[in-house]
Amino acid sequence: MIIDKIENLKNYASVNPLFPKVVEFIAQHDLNALEPGKHEIVGKDLFVNIQMAKGRAPEEAVIETHDKMIDIQIPLSGEETFGYTQRDLLPKAEYNAEKDITKIPDLAADSYITCQPGMMAIFFPQDGHAPCITGFPEIKKAIFKVAVK
Repeated sequence: MIIDKIENLKNYASVNPLFPKVVEFIAQHDLNALEPGKHEIVGKDLFVNIQMAKGRAPEEAVIETHDKMIDIQIPLSGEETFGYTQRDLLPKAEYNAEKDITKIPDLAADSYITCQPGMMAIFFPQDGHAPCITGFPEIKKAIFKVAVK
């Protein structure tokens, strides 16, 4: 997991060969102005989902993991807290290969981190994360989905 300012994403370009494309996309687009939905950048290997997500209390948040994609989650309209638990500490659960997600409900995360607009949270396959924890009824956010390379 990486927590940092969006402006520092360029410092992580060597982590994945598609990260420079994310940096370029952010430089060329106002994420706040993008319509909700999926915006392809490099086919199925790199895209951004702009979402209006329901805000949740920590006890309502669902821990999730992904096998094939890295999440770069960016809150746009307000702060967002993410729960975090190392994947190897999570109980086994059913993997949905079509959606590349495993959900582990009814489990509190081990720790929490809050990102303000202008910040990002990067979650790798080894990171269990519980998104959308916020006091707002709804939050606009960008989720870059980056293929593991």
